[in-house]
Amino acid sequence: MAVTETLLVLPEEGGQRLDKFISVRLGEVTRTAAEKLIAAGAVSCGGRALPKSYKVQAGDSIAVTIPDPVAADVLPEAIPLAIVYEDEDLLVVNKPKGMVVHPAAGNLSGTLVNALLAHCGESLSGIGGVIRPGIVHRIDKDTSGLLIVAKNDFAHLRLAEQIKVHSFTRVYEAVVYGSLKQDRGTVEAPIGRHPVDRKKMAVTSQHSRPAVTHFEVIARYPGFTHVRLRLETGRTHQIRVHMAYLGHPVAGDSVYGPKKVIEELHGQCLHAKQIGFTHPRDGRWLEFDSELPPYFTAFLEKLRRRAGAEGGPDA
Repeated sequence: MAVTETLLVLPEEGGQRLDKFISVRLGEVTRTAAEKLIAAGAVSCGGRALPKSYKVQAGDSIAVTIPDPVAADVLPEAIPLAIVYEDEDLLVVNKPKGMVVHPAAGNLSGTLVNALLAHCGESLSGIGGVIRPGIVHRIDKDTSGLLIVAKNDFAHLRLAEQIKVHSFTRVYEAVVYGSLKQDRGTVEAPIGRHPVDRKKMAVTSQHSRPAVTHFEVIARYPGFTHVRLRLETGRTHQIRVHMAYLGHPVAGDSVYGPKKVIEELHGQCLHAKQIGFTHPRDGRWLEFDSELPPYFTAFLEKLRRRAGAEGGPDA
């Protein structure tokens, strides 16, 4: 059954191309997928199908009808995977920026799941269904870093339980706008669906769930701060929402950050750097760490050069 998402155009979004607006607001729908939905007449305003060239206006109510993906269309693809660890129960992969974790309507190829189907064959847990086989937890398309995948239901259930009781360690690094007042701290603020856009999250007391993020400053630069973040809970967009709530959105974040994004980052400067968990079968504690990717280190180097020109990083 098709699902229709209704998106209210906010004042700061006025003037955007329709395909870009849809891809940003619907998260995992790429601009190519958005173009296909528009061409199919699945995007309308006031009951009128909109052309690709349409530029959204503040106050527009854009209806996007998304067909359910068909299981048979999710096919294995020989996409290279950066596998950090693998055994008969699970694997840990280092996902690159720009790769969607699992297929979504209009975006059934090029995802991590497509790559996993080619690498693992039928050896993936079925708890996530045909669209999300093996996926115990996820990270956003434009967030890079470590992700654990379950090869069977036994592993999936036990790993999911660790996430539920907060014994599953997830440490990220990010560059955020501005200078945090504290060197370390905790954000404890409930997260739920945005009152207008259900694909966007917000700190809210309405229909929300508890969310806790711990942060620690690594380095300060003029206009930016390099931070380490540890998730105690794992809500959708948690770090991005919590940092924006503090007034320090993640650099490059087009959803929760300033309207004028840092184009060179191609999305938020956020990396899932460390992951730790108890092996579901033998009880060993496993912990993995990944290097910061080139886009992240290049941005840090740019900030260091700018700091040097202005008298050095903040203490």
